[in-house]
Amino acid sequence: MSNDRHVPVMLQRCLDMLAPALQRPGAVVVDCTLGLGGHSEALLEQFPEARLIALDRDKEALRLSAERLAPYGDRATLVHAVYDELPEVLDRLGIPAVDGVLFDLGVSSMQLDEADRGFAYAQDAPLDMRMDQTTGISAAEVLNTYPPGELVRILRAYGEEKQAKRIVSAIVRERAKEPFTDSARLVDLIRDALPQAAKRTGGNPAKRTFQALRIEVNRELDSVEKAIPAAVKALAVGGRVVVLSYQSLEDRIVKGVFAAGAATTAPPGLPVVPEKYQPRLKLLTRGAELPTEEEVAENRRAAPARLRGVERIREDVL
Repeated sequence: MSNDRHVPVMLQRCLDMLAPALQRPGAVVVDCTLGLGGHSEALLEQFPEARLIALDRDKEALRLSAERLAPYGDRATLVHAVYDELPEVLDRLGIPAVDGVLFDLGVSSMQLDEADRGFAYAQDAPLDMRMDQTTGISAAEVLNTYPPGELVRILRAYGEEKQAKRIVSAIVRERAKEPFTDSARLVDLIRDALPQAAKRTGGNPAKRTFQALRIEVNRELDSVEKAIPAAVKALAVGGRVVVLSYQSLEDRIVKGVFAAGAATTAPPGLPVVPEKYQPRLKLLTRGAELPTEEEVAENRRAAPARLRGVERIREDVL
C-alpha cells in the first residue's frame, strides 16, 4: 500500500483558510469527506477548542478513522452519511449553525488503494466503484444494463470523453457475448476501441471512462450540487467553507455557488443597495488555488486539486 494515501492534499492551506473561523471557543467544524481522517485529525489538533462532525458514506473509512480519532474523545462525532445529508445530520445533532465546513471531493485514497473496490484502472478488480458498498448499483450493472444512448451521455457528461460513441459501441458488442465483471476487460476494450491519436495524450486511456462510471454509480455531481449550497446555508456569520475538487465538473459547481453568493442580487441602477440584495459571501480565493510543485512532487494525487473558499459575511434576509 503506497504511503501517499496518508498525505492529505493541500492540508496546511485548508487549515490556514479555516483558521479565522475556528479559533473561537466552541467552534463547530464539519469534515464532509472524512476518508482516512487526515484532514479531521489535523483540524482537531490545530484547533483544540473546536468540535468536529465528520461524515462519510464508506463504512470502512468510518471504522479506520474512528481508531485514528479515538484520542480526541467526544470532540469528534463520526456519522455514516453522504455529504448532501448535512442539513439532516446537523438537525439530528441539534446544531443550528457551524463555523467551518471542509470538502475533499472525489474518491478517497483508501478506495483507490484497496484493489477489490474496482476504482483503479491500473489493476484488475471487480467493477464495483460504490463508495458505500451497502447500497446502490455497481459499475458492472451500469455497463451491462444501461441503454447505449445513456452510456454515451454519461461518458460525455461525466468523463468528458470525446470517443464516447466508439467506446460504447464496443461495450454493447462485448456485453452481448458476456456481461462485464472486472476492470481489466474494460481497460483492454477501451484501449482497443480508441484511435491511435487518442491513446497518445492524457495518461491512461481508460481514465475518463472510469471517472464517468464512478460519478454515475455514486451520483457524485447530484450530491455536490445539493451539498455546497447546504454547507453555505449552515454557516454562522464569520463561518467559512473550503472545498477541494479534483475535476472540472465539480469545480464548476463550487465556483457557481460561491460566485452567486458573493454577488449582489439587486436590480441594476439602484442608488443604494438594500440589505436583502447584498452579497452573503466573500470569496477567499481569486479563482481556484492550485497545489505547489513541491506538493505535487510529494503526493501525486494532489496534481489535479483545485481549492476554493468563502466566508459568510451576513445572514440571509427573507
